[in-house]
Amino acid sequence: MTTPTTAPRDTPPDTTPDAPQRQPDRLPTRWLILGVICLAQLTVLLDNTVLNVAIPSLTQGMGASTADIQWMLNAYSLVQAGLLLTAGSAADRYGRKKLLVLGLALFGAGSLVAGLSQSPGQLIAARAGMGVGGALLMTTTLAVVMQVFDEKERVKAIGVWGAVGSLGFATGPLIGGSLLNHFWWGSIFLINLPVALLGLIAVVAFVPESKNPSGDRPDLLGALLSTVGMVGVVYAIISGPVHGWTSGRVLVPAAAGLAALAAFALWERRVPYPMLDMHFFRDSRFVGAVAGGILVSFGMGGSFFLLTQHLQLVLGYDPLQTGLRMTPLALVIVVLNLTGAGARLLSKVGAPSAIAGGMVLLAAGLAAIAVLGADSYGGMLLGLVVMGVGIALAAPAMANAIMSAIPPEKAGVGAGVNGTLQECGNGLGVAVLGAVLTSRFAALVPAVAAGAGSLPAALEHARGDADRSAIADAFATGVHTSQLVGAAAVLAGGVLAALLLRRAERPRADAAR
Repeated sequence: MTTPTTAPRDTPPDTTPDAPQRQPDRLPTRWLILGVICLAQLTVLLDNTVLNVAIPSLTQGMGASTADIQWMLNAYSLVQAGLLLTAGSAADRYGRKKLLVLGLALFGAGSLVAGLSQSPGQLIAARAGMGVGGALLMTTTLAVVMQVFDEKERVKAIGVWGAVGSLGFATGPLIGGSLLNHFWWGSIFLINLPVALLGLIAVVAFVPESKNPSGDRPDLLGALLSTVGMVGVVYAIISGPVHGWTSGRVLVPAAAGLAALAAFALWERRVPYPMLDMHFFRDSRFVGAVAGGILVSFGMGGSFFLLTQHLQLVLGYDPLQTGLRMTPLALVIVVLNLTGAGARLLSKVGAPSAIAGGMVLLAAGLAAIAVLGADSYGGMLLGLVVMGVGIALAAPAMANAIMSAIPPEKAGVGAGVNGTLQECGNGLGVAVLGAVLTSRFAALVPAVAAGAGSLPAALEHARGDADRSAIADAFATGVHTSQLVGAAAVLAGGVLAALLLRRAERPRADAAR
């Protein structure tokens, strides 16, 4: 089996309404290419989950403060979220393979600097550099999948690509815990080096180049506005629970970010070579997928945030035990997507039904955890499995709907939109459901611990076993309420996305008759 020396290129978009897009030829090495892409994707996703279990080690080994730890976690997210659209546009213009190679190189270099850092400031800077590489990888990997697979195989390929995220989520805490039991904290970053190097060699050897042959001029102002806007909004979302939603440290960056995004939207409507064509938002299919994508990520980000606290602070498991008990969710997603079950169901029932059904199951799983898993892991296990089935059905269908609504020559931008939705949805889920938890806990906590903003702080004020029990019950009730709010939001998202997608499909069905 030989690797083609020339890659399939995107064709200029047909201006005829509803003109069929040319499907890429099936490459004999396409599944090998998908494996390479997934390896590159796994490099990023493992790092995100591994770092969470290293927080105590970083605090002791570096003498890092709470603020330092927050910036170690957030520097990566801020830079990545801010650059996703710009990275996707650059990949379309200059070549997706080139940017994929650059992303792996930057991520590997950042990991090396992070692993050898001697101070919190050095580690924060290294994490920001890794965020640049992560933005390139998140956009180019999905864009390459769109180029090498045709419409019949694309949903299954996207499902496999998405399953890698769940695999990273499942194995990250386990790998991190094992490394930290035997080595110093820097090992969690240095473990990225062989993976990044192997991915780099495989990308150069097997992944074909593809880019937009129309050669749009770079939209530099659009790139600047989108980056400033996303950084401002994501920073406000991250900082809200820490500094208070009405504080200047939250309102100022939020206002600046929203103003920059508004200016970006106005600029993109006027510029002849937009980075993100605002006309995409006239497509009900695109809008439906965007709305659903945000709310799925909202439910997922918020639920993971709540689950880790539920398992550790309510049920009493340590971090490694918590990681092990959350793996059923990820394993269900991996198995269903690797076997192609979600893709087969999508081809039978269509995107609206698959997305709606998946989000209903996700909401049901969250509700089951809230109701049945309040006091034991047995009930939570059922909810995790149901959530996994829902995500395996909805997430690939959602990503495919977003990417299919965007012309093939803009695949990088489409991947940037998809990644941006995930970042914003996750951040909003943590912020909103965290706020619900905090407010409910504060309303129920005994007077002896009034004003305490967390469970450990409240327990410090307890005067006896009765107070400790009442405080623990108040926190468990707050978690329960937050999970139900998350379930309601996901359910509403499923209904909204299904209605918009169904409406978008009606004209196409009528035209086909």
